[in-house]
Amino acid sequence: MFKHAWLLALALTVICWTVVHAQQRPVLDKIANKVIQKYQQSSCEELAKQKSEPKTPQEQKAVELLRHDPQVRAEFLNKVAAPIANKMFECGLIP
Repeated sequence: MFKHAWLLALALTVICWTVVHAQQRPVLDKIANKVIQKYQQSSCEELAKQKSEPKTPQEQKAVELLRHDPQVRAEFLNKVAAPIANKMFECGLIP
């Protein structure tokens, strides 16, 4: 019985931590979702063209934040890595 109570407490702690943690970074989630949409909705040609265009001030600020905060960078990359990698594969940019 004690094992089950301990496991339930642990599970609830993990769930609560996840919910609280997700609510702390709504801006990060919004930016990640915007990047994911960009890759999912753009053609390969559009992505190649956009890559050569200069970054907006907002994009530059976001990139600087990612460069200087490893925890935020890890969260961001965990959210966007799979959709970006899938698009790159579709575009023939990775084997």
